[in-house]
Amino acid sequence: MESFWVELGIAVFLFILLLLLVTRFFSTKRAHVPRNTAVSLLVVAGSGGHTTEILRLLSSLSQTYSPRHYVLADSDKMSEEKICTFEQKRAETFSNSLFTLHRIPRSREVRQLWSSSVLTTVRSMFYSLPLTFRLKPDLVLCNGPGTCVPICVSALLLRMLGLKSVIIVYVESICRVENLSLSGKILYRFSDYFIVQWPALKEKYPKSLYLGRIV
Repeated sequence: MESFWVELGIAVFLFILLLLLVTRFFSTKRAHVPRNTAVSLLVVAGSGGHTTEILRLLSSLSQTYSPRHYVLADSDKMSEEKICTFEQKRAETFSNSLFTLHRIPRSREVRQLWSSSVLTTVRSMFYSLPLTFRLKPDLVLCNGPGTCVPICVSALLLRMLGLKSVIIVYVESICRVENLSLSGKILYRFSDYFIVQWPALKEKYPKSLYLGRIV
């Protein structure tokens, strides 16, 4: 019975990859959001330094990016407190500081085996798809936690089905100096803007954008 679920998980995972390839090679142009309009932002938070870095990025954004929908793993016990503290401070500056929090199953734990991560990623997809389709964000912003992969896949499906042109911005973590994270390797070819913070990564991955240290 266990082998059946493993095979099913692999089949679903391969189907998702096929959809990604279709989106990659048959999409005609990059999605854009009109200027001077409110931008619905979906932010993928991650345990540890990922959330700290993503909040630093958000601190430089204007009030145009509202509402902000935060997605975090259900096993992440620290990010919610950090996000609420950040939003409370932001509300002191911006009157329309609107945000929501959403939890989904973690896609992959640190050092988790590939054989089992396929199943957990598929499980996470079942939660990510209806959430992303319901929120229909204008922009997805993420920086490496495994949870961002099913969210970005869901955003790509929204675009492929013609339901919403979602921009995907991936910012590789500052701790990644010479090699991309696993999430970065997966999303490098599918994100609209892939930003790295070290010149060595720009040399290895020419599609990326090097803006220096931004967090």
